[in-house]
Amino acid sequence: MAVTTELLKRFPMLSGLSDSSLDQLALQANLKSVSRRAVVVNGGSASENLCFLFEGRLQGVDFTLDGREVGLYFIEPGDFCGELGLFDGEGQPESVIALAKSQIILIPAAAFRSAVLTNQQLVEGLFTRMSARVRKLSAQRALLGLSSTIARVCGQLWMMLQEQDNINRREGVILNPPTHQELGIMLNLSRETVTRVFQTLQSESIVKRDGTTRLLILDETALRALFETGDG
Repeated sequence: MAVTTELLKRFPMLSGLSDSSLDQLALQANLKSVSRRAVVVNGGSASENLCFLFEGRLQGVDFTLDGREVGLYFIEPGDFCGELGLFDGEGQPESVIALAKSQIILIPAAAFRSAVLTNQQLVEGLFTRMSARVRKLSAQRALLGLSSTIARVCGQLWMMLQEQDNINRREGVILNPPTHQELGIMLNLSRETVTRVFQTLQSESIVKRDGTTRLLILDETALRALFETGDG
C-alpha cells in the first residue's frame, strides 16, 4: 500500500525532515499489516528495512541459552525499530515481534541512511533514541538480577510509569499495560507468579486495573518502596 508524506510526518523522528526528503522516503516506503506473533525483525539477520509502527504494538525479544523467551522493550505507535544495522550491516541482535495485529511502515535502510547523512536533526534524533534504548536495556537487566519477584514486578511498573508523558504521569496511570504473560516474559517469571503479585498489590490498594487499557497506580510511594527494598 502506498505511503504518503502526511503519514510519515506523524512520526516524531521524521517530522522535521523537509518535504522533498519525505517525498523520497514515501516513494520507497511500504505500509504492511502483520498478524499477532508475526516476526517483524529477525534477530541476528541483516535487515533491508527500518520498521515504523503506525498501529498496534511490537516487542523486542531475545532468547536465553535454554530457549526461554525474554522480553526487552515495547514499541508503541510512532516509534520505530531496526536502526542498529543502518551502518554496519549486522542487523538487530534481538528479534521484534507483533503483540497484536499491527500496521507497520517499512522504509528501505539505504533510503533512510541517505536521509540521515543529509539531515543533522535526524542524526541527533537517532543518537538520542539509541542512548535511551541502551539505558532502558541496562535498567531491564538490573531488574532481572533482583531475587524478589514482587520487586521485579514493581520495578517494571515503576519504570513504565516514569516513561508516561507528563499528563499521565501526574495521574499515576500506565496506558495500555502489558498482560501478565507479557510481563512474565520481560521479567523471566511465569504468568501465574505475576498474577499472584498483582493480587497482592490490588489487595493492598497499590494498583488497580481500569479495563484493559489503563493500570492505575494508587500508591506510588508504596510501589517504589517494594521495588527499592525488595520486600516480598
